[in-house]
Amino acid sequence: MNFVDVDDLTTDELHAVLDRAAQIKAAPTDDGDERPLADQTLAMIFEKPSTRTRVSFETGMTQLGGHAIFLGPDDIHLGHGEPIKDTARAVARYADFIMARVFDHSDVTELAEYATVPVVNGLTDDAHPCQTLADLLTIRENFGFDTSVAWVGDGNNVCQSFVLGAAMVGLDVTVATPPGYGVDDDVLARAAELGTAPATTHDPAAAVEGADVIYTDVWVSMGQETEREEKLAAFEGFQLTEAFVGDRTVMHCLPAHRGEEITDDVLESDSAIVWEQAENRLHAQKGLLVWLAQQ
Repeated sequence: MNFVDVDDLTTDELHAVLDRAAQIKAAPTDDGDERPLADQTLAMIFEKPSTRTRVSFETGMTQLGGHAIFLGPDDIHLGHGEPIKDTARAVARYADFIMARVFDHSDVTELAEYATVPVVNGLTDDAHPCQTLADLLTIRENFGFDTSVAWVGDGNNVCQSFVLGAAMVGLDVTVATPPGYGVDDDVLARAAELGTAPATTHDPAAAVEGADVIYTDVWVSMGQETEREEKLAAFEGFQLTEAFVGDRTVMHCLPAHRGEEITDDVLESDSAIVWEQAENRLHAQKGLLVWLAQQ
């Protein structure tokens, strides 16, 4: 089984992964197995650099008794000099899992099609399902799923995975984006099939009315640097400031562009639970890997 999109899991499977993650976080050795992935290897393919993705996966494999191999752009011929399907079939002969953090979503789907071991999407331009696992674990710990979340900002890969996961667990979500920066229609349709599609608006103030949590992400994602000035103009009025946030809880997947989508004082305030989110990348991914190994 693969984890390319969050809805590759059923709702029951998603809850099972979150349960396993919570169990590992609370008492990693309570089940008597301190090394559930002993002698297993995770091959980590990176086209995009990352702090949280690499450190959390590599640390997680070590804590589970396994090993992780970093394969950066200079270490592997992903789609350059060797077809992706050949890389998938070869690496699967060596490793027990493959995690890929790449630009094109189709590259991860092709890896998953041809690999004979579980493939995990560590991020693509379309989706970030591992972040969603950490987000849902964080919300569950702090509020439970009977709560409301306002996404304020770009309807990007993080947002698209989040609305799918939110639909699966029954979260009430409103997404506020500038015109032209909304969630893809096919993702909204998938969310509706899974549960309830998020409400959408171009008015950030309306989106946060009644919300318990405000979630944002960078406006200028990696690889979009040439669009910087255009996007900063389009997102005027979407910044999370102290006055805008009020007493609501704030989430951000990090890294943050302080002074753009969020002010420094909000990110450093007691309202922000961003460091819990960051830590939960480790626990959520450990839960996922252990669960995948048991399928």
